[in-house]
Amino acid sequence: MRQHYAILLVSLRAAALTVLLALSATADVPDQLPDPDDKPADRTKPVKVFVLMGQSNMVGMGDISGGSSRWGSEFLAPVVSVYAGKYSPDADDDSLIPIKTMELPAFGGVKPTPYPGGGTLVVRGHIQMAATGVYRFKPGYQASTHNVMEVDGKEVHRREVGADPVYADIKLTAGEKVPFQIIYLTDAADGLGWVQRIDVPGTLETVVKADGKFPHLIDDQGNWTVRNDVIYKGVISAVGQGPLTVGIQGNTIGPELGFGHVMGYYYDEPVLLIKASIGNRSLGWDILPPGSERFTYDGRVYAGYKDSPASWPEGTKPEPINWYAGKQYDDFVKATHEVLEDFDELFPQYKDQGYQIAGFVWWQGHKDGNPAHASRYEQNLVRLIKTLRKEFDAPEAPFVLGTIGFGGWELQGDHLTVANAQLAVSGENGKYPEFKGNVLTVETRDFWRSVEQSPRDQGYHYNRNAETYMLVGDALGRGMVKLLAPSER
Repeated sequence: MRQHYAILLVSLRAAALTVLLALSATADVPDQLPDPDDKPADRTKPVKVFVLMGQSNMVGMGDISGGSSRWGSEFLAPVVSVYAGKYSPDADDDSLIPIKTMELPAFGGVKPTPYPGGGTLVVRGHIQMAATGVYRFKPGYQASTHNVMEVDGKEVHRREVGADPVYADIKLTAGEKVPFQIIYLTDAADGLGWVQRIDVPGTLETVVKADGKFPHLIDDQGNWTVRNDVIYKGVISAVGQGPLTVGIQGNTIGPELGFGHVMGYYYDEPVLLIKASIGNRSLGWDILPPGSERFTYDGRVYAGYKDSPASWPEGTKPEPINWYAGKQYDDFVKATHEVLEDFDELFPQYKDQGYQIAGFVWWQGHKDGNPAHASRYEQNLVRLIKTLRKEFDAPEAPFVLGTIGFGGWELQGDHLTVANAQLAVSGENGKYPEFKGNVLTVETRDFWRSVEQSPRDQGYHYNRNAETYMLVGDALGRGMVKLLAPSER
């Protein structure tokens, strides 16, 4: 086992942060993870399997980049000029007289004004961006991407015929008009194009490549690193399968990225992450574990496991709907079992060494932000921990969970009740002696980032801030290491 020892001096901000600060000082994992070493994983031991469950934030809503959008209104008064003959790199279009010019009322969008043909086409005009930032321009679509684009006198895009596009990002100031020009190199030309802001606050691109955080996620060439010793498998609405890397499940990340890097560093043997998650699900209804009984709250009866609907007025007969309490729990379990049953087929490289359920990870709570479900969250969570361990025949598997942290330390109301319930089950609190040393709650409220620091205004998705998701995953991983049996260290 790799052994790295670091001493981290910390100060307590509040009693609720004690667990988080203890995790930061975990001796087995350095504060700053190194790049993946690409050494072959130990094939003499079973693959360590971790099951990750929750709702949309466990699925992952941390934006990797700002994404490209069709351009349009930022282009002012574009005019296309037609010059005689085919494009020549030696021609000086600015000194030539066009044989035709035409204003373009519609530029960009989905139906731009068609260009006239008959020669080399050049479009000129001005650009005025709504927000200050660093931008990447992607002019054209398919064949029309063969062009050269300049913005404010700087070449920002070039794609020669038969070559890949070359981009040069440019910083533009909100409200400032700058000239642009696009020279098309073939007869294929149109007003289609995409623009991407590269430095959107809180995206993983910005956090890692501009702010310099989590350097183990990129190599010396600026490419995303790959952990070949950690395999990711998403089920339900979590997608993707393969070695852990940025983009394994599209243009967003969840806690699996930070968690997986910690576990990949910690273990010599391979690690498999199975993420069974979907958004808009509550522990008090959709994910209600087996054995949960009906209860009455404020004049309504709330469903027990397998009951339907979610609630009904006390003293009335319920009318079932096409869903039942615990349906999502059953689906999570079924999908996870299917992966394990097909282990040899899905992961043939590991079939000779088998697998071991090494732990469970839980991050959820938003949908339980109502008085009835919040009041039962603690006991539902206790039952969830016990039933999952029994279901997967892993009675001693460590269980790590993260609190909900919407709004950071301003969390209040029913969501605060949920967070307190999550903290209550943590083994070191002594409330559940059987959880001592094997259940740990990680505090996440310090990881909240404001709208101004983030890609979008979506508080229920932590404003889609990738740093938040990385920090949560990293803390969950360090929490798991803290619980692992001393014999494994």
